[in-house]
Amino acid sequence: QVQLVESGGGLVQAGGSLRLSCAASGRTFSSYVMGWFRQAPGKEREFVAAISWSGGSRRYADSVKGRFTISRDNNKNTVLLEMNSLKPEDTAVYYCARYPGPEPTMAQAKRYDYWGRGTQVTVSS
Repeated sequence: QVQLVESGGGLVQAGGSLRLSCAASGRTFSSYVMGWFRQAPGKEREFVAAISWSGGSRRYADSVKGRFTISRDNNKNTVLLEMNSLKPEDTAVYYCARYPGPEPTMAQAKRYDYWGRGTQVTVSS
């Protein structure tokens, strides 16, 4: 059984930064694409970023490109999301997830098989 646990969320002012972390259980973490998604109240879950198993391929939503950075440490079974220049519209619950397929990155939430419970990020104006 795979478990994903997010941490690092909180309240920050616009223009500030946060670093989210996702800790994964299991010995095959390094074999999978990992992604970050977010869901704001009343909205559908949306793709934020994804990273290939090796870290060599990364993909970002247009809304976060240039502000967010996804990375991973396969030795620590951890995937990170560094968020800078935060905006009020970044407010959401952020989830990490695992994609078991062959593509190096994946933006479709339905293709991910394991999800964490999420961590709340609130950006005040």
